[in-house]
Amino acid sequence: MTPRMRTAEGALQIIKAEDPQTAVTLRQIRALINTGTIPHIPVGRKKLVNVDTLLAYLGGANEMEVTA
Repeated sequence: MTPRMRTAEGALQIIKAEDPQTAVTLRQIRALINTGTIPHIPVGRKKLVNVDTLLAYLGGANEMEVTA
C-alpha cells in the first residue's frame, strides 16, 4: 500500500476529518516533526509525514514501533 504522505497541515485535516473535536494542533504536529519524534521526508521547504505513522504515534504506539 502506498503511504499517505502529507504536510503537517494536510495531516491535521485528515485528523480533524476523523475527529472534529480533536485536541491535536498544527503546532503539536510540527513539534513532533522538528524534534524527530515522527520521521519525515524533506521535499524542498516542505516536510512530509506518513499520516498512518502519525496516527499510530498519537494512538499510543511507542517510538520503536513508529520508526520500524
